Amino acid sequence: MNFWDSITGNDLTREHKAFETRAAALPADRRVVWEEVKTHLSPHGSLLYGIVDFFEEGVAAGKGVLELIGVDVATFCDDLVDSRGLGITG
Repeated sequence: MNFWDSITGNDLTREHKAFETRAAALPADRRVVWEEVKTHLSPHGSLLYGIVDFFEEGVAAGKGVLELIGVDVATFCDDLVDSRGLGITG
């Protein structure tokens, strides 16, 4: 990475595009769930990179997406946020 890329944010744009390319390459069932996960986890963007890794590992292991996360995407996301201590306590 050069200085200009750091100043302009081009390095981050490239990283984000590469990340989105990985997500787009997931099997169709995972892409559908991925879109829901992005909606639920958008305030916690740093968790999204790990989700793509998790989905890719599931594909490699031959596991279905529901086998990985269960049937409720929102609950999966809430549990993930809470397990990382990022949830709002009230």
